[in-house]
Amino acid sequence: MPLIHSVSELNRSNCIQLMLESFRQNPAVKGLIFMPGATDEFYFFHRARANLTNPAPTLLDAVSALTNQTYIRATLRPPFILMHTSEDPLEPSAEIQDQPAAERLKRKHFEKKAVFYDRDWDYLHPLLCFHLDTRLDPGLKSHETHHFFRHSFAAYDLNGWETLEAVAMAGKTKFTVKKHSVLFEGDKRIMPPTPVPDDFLLHRR
Repeated sequence: MPLIHSVSELNRSNCIQLMLESFRQNPAVKGLIFMPGATDEFYFFHRARANLTNPAPTLLDAVSALTNQTYIRATLRPPFILMHTSEDPLEPSAEIQDQPAAERLKRKHFEKKAVFYDRDWDYLHPLLCFHLDTRLDPGLKSHETHHFFRHSFAAYDLNGWETLEAVAMAGKTKFTVKKHSVLFEGDKRIMPPTPVPDDFLLHRR
């Protein structure tokens, strides 16, 4: 998968949007998710930056550069590639209180192509309700969603359950499937923090 724009450096102004928009449908994985630990490396800590030496870089080149030159890691967690740090749980937190409702969600289909860059809950909520044909809580403009991370992921042909997983991992939330609704809440699992930058990364800033 070639990057849609050739760049020599990945940084906070171009990396995430460029990689998401460059992701293409393929038989190996359905989606690319930037988890909150990875986005924090760019926008909160301002320390993620990686050089690309290939004159025509690919998405694989970008992933390799980030994993070799920053604290960001890449993990294949089918059907997704997760871009993350040690602070991100690599399995979504989900509870099923109604099995028929969960099975119905697996038969639903989300947008054929979905690219969300730095989108909040209020942007995703109506799309999820429409495509999954279910009520999602919290609703729009809810105080609880102020603690949800903004969502950055790209995906193709997700079913309803995979969509919920992608949203939860991108937004650091957990979800509960009930009989007539799906409830999202903040994921309070605590993972080991990303280490303090060493001399190599401090030199790169």
